[in-house]
Amino acid sequence: MLKDIQAINEKETRAGFGEGILEAGRRNENVVALTADLAGSLKLNAFIKEFPERFIQCGIAEANMMGVAAGMTIGGKIPFTTTFANFSTSRVYDQIRQSIAYSNKNVKICASHAGLTLGEDGATHQVLEDIGMMKMLPGMTVIVPCDFNQTKAATIAIAEHEGPVYLRFGRPKCPNFTAENHPFEIGKAQILAEGSDVSIFACGHMVWLAVEAAKALAEKGISVELINIHTIKPLDEAAVIASVKKTGCIVTAEEHQINGGLGDSIANVAARHCPAPHEYVAVMDTFGESGTPKQLLDKYGLTTAHIIAAAEKALARKGR
Repeated sequence: MLKDIQAINEKETRAGFGEGILEAGRRNENVVALTADLAGSLKLNAFIKEFPERFIQCGIAEANMMGVAAGMTIGGKIPFTTTFANFSTSRVYDQIRQSIAYSNKNVKICASHAGLTLGEDGATHQVLEDIGMMKMLPGMTVIVPCDFNQTKAATIAIAEHEGPVYLRFGRPKCPNFTAENHPFEIGKAQILAEGSDVSIFACGHMVWLAVEAAKALAEKGISVELINIHTIKPLDEAAVIASVKKTGCIVTAEEHQINGGLGDSIANVAARHCPAPHEYVAVMDTFGESGTPKQLLDKYGLTTAHIIAAAEKALARKGR
């Protein structure tokens, strides 16, 4: 139930990745870590200390890192590439498509500092189109966990998953509210609260804001079905269809462009199986800029208040 969802603390999702890859390395000696001069930012220090022979510093040569990772899979290794999300996608898309996705190589592309919450580094580093880019690649699994605990669990899970994976997470601390050591099931949506009036689908940092919005809406007598879509691809279509058929209207919330992300994936399913009013909380076809995470989320409409307003608008369109 909504009232039972409480933040344990605040932690960085990238720190969850750091703990997850360390545990994955302990479980499987084939797990190796590669970085493009960002070991500290990706929280790899504990992994490097314990498994120095399984760490490769590629330097600021991200495209080469992807090629090296693809080659290592031929020898049975499970390479985790690590750099900022923008440099994990836009800078190296050709190498990912040609050397990893096309050949279905078992590479785990781990992308930190995603979205606006990267903050002051500005638009050149704030990738907002990466989910769309990566989900278009055949065979690519796309995962966007919501907090520290879930990022750790997802990192462990992808090491056991055969095939290319894009794992997206962020830079700042955010509320850590999912259960510790809860198994991560790729492709299975997490229903955080059942409801009957509106379905809110969210991913990444936006999930906690959706929790806050759902609680506020409940105080207004609006029953929210809240679903954490941590796996964008393969999407849990059955969960989406069941929820939308029950509520009859949709809100999607994501730290990504309105085009190509979670919202479009949900809309695709709804259009084919259960058409319903749909409101988006996303970046509206623009680049980011420098600022604090809070300033940017406020300016670009990615807040609890915006999710509440979107839900009320969707309900009005439904005719509630």
